[in-house]
Amino acid sequence: MSDNFPQCPTPSAQRPLVVAAPASGSGKTTLTLGLLAAFSRRGLKVAPFKVGPDFIDPGHHAAACGRLSRNLDGWMCGEPAVYASYAKGCAGADLSLIEGVMGLFDGAAGDGDEGSTAEISRWLNGRILLVVDARSQARSAAALVKGFVGFDPRLQFAGVVFNRVRSARHRELLEQALGSTPGLPPLLGCLPRRDEACLPERHLGLVTAVEGQADYAALADLVEEHLDLDALLRGQPLTMDRPVHCQGLTPDKKRVRIGVARDTAFCFCYPENLELLEAAGAQLVFFSPLSDQLPGNLDGLYLPGGYPELFLDQLAQNGELVGQLCAAAEAGLPIYAECGGLLLLCEGLNGQPLCGIFPAQARLLVKRKALGYREVCFSEETPLGPAGTVARGHEFHYSELEMPESITRSYRLSRKGGVDLGWEGFRYKNILASYVHLHFGSNPQLAENFVSFCKQNRLHH
Repeated sequence: MSDNFPQCPTPSAQRPLVVAAPASGSGKTTLTLGLLAAFSRRGLKVAPFKVGPDFIDPGHHAAACGRLSRNLDGWMCGEPAVYASYAKGCAGADLSLIEGVMGLFDGAAGDGDEGSTAEISRWLNGRILLVVDARSQARSAAALVKGFVGFDPRLQFAGVVFNRVRSARHRELLEQALGSTPGLPPLLGCLPRRDEACLPERHLGLVTAVEGQADYAALADLVEEHLDLDALLRGQPLTMDRPVHCQGLTPDKKRVRIGVARDTAFCFCYPENLELLEAAGAQLVFFSPLSDQLPGNLDGLYLPGGYPELFLDQLAQNGELVGQLCAAAEAGLPIYAECGGLLLLCEGLNGQPLCGIFPAQARLLVKRKALGYREVCFSEETPLGPAGTVARGHEFHYSELEMPESITRSYRLSRKGGVDLGWEGFRYKNILASYVHLHFGSNPQLAENFVSFCKQNRLHH
């Protein structure tokens, strides 16, 4: 979306390997994590990325290979910002690996590839490794691969991996089917079903990496045993000739201190949001709402999303932090809160008392409440910018709020195609809170606006 990224002399980035699939649930994350861990075992520095707005998969990427993983999202951020994030993530890496989202061609609409893995692969000249769930298929799997390879001739394929292959005979049939069909990429491996290699899940997807339940070594063993990694690597060390961009904001020498919640309960935050805040002049001070007190001498506060519903007892036990948050809010400290951060500021969740800054009760639902891309347009001045400011993000939650009408709404929400979704963006004093996870890469001015707002607020106090 944003084109506010000036040219800079960043070297040509790696040409990526893109792990894609015909549909969700085919094994993209299992294969990606196995490859990241296996390549790292070989001493390679792998730059990991995730297509789309997901927070959980990038956390696992980082845990599997030891490098920060970044989101690449064409709909939220646009091509220049995607290049900026990709180039920054590739710095110092031997190769780059991108995990796709949903099916290869699935994105923000049905009539184009906007927001899809295919779009990102086109932009970055990626080589696609197609992982196919081969349960209950043999020769039909070759027909499926042929359809995907021929659907968009602009895409390039490095190879195919069949997943959930049940026996040696099943593997033999799949090899025959792919090998006898002209024009298809090579078969690079067949992964059997392995229970020990499965990743634990819950209501928002996989269990987060910081909770330490994933066995990356087992995933590395799986791909090393059943994939031809040497063949995969032989075609990989190519570079993109296209110039890249960087986020060329100039830091303000008069820095402001912004506290950022970060722990197992509050861990959903795009790296670019923090980097853009720092570039705009913020000194970021990280703390855990589960165990820490609120840092002193703050000029602002950022409360990202996460899983506060899983840690309600710990949050309740840290009553000192809750009291400090309430006092800071009443004193006019600028606070920006997203999703889980919004819940923390409410009266309670499922009857468990929380901060009570917003007079709203939240409750968890059995079924998902909201999922999808969001565009926000500010109807009034907020800590993130003036009326008319536009930004993009994503919404995904199983909770709902009963927010009184007396609380100001500052956002007009819409989804792809301009479909109106009503009012959101809750305001109280200098607080702005929302279910939407905004990507500051969609509008880098958000970071500068927040830093400026914090600075002006400090001067007035």
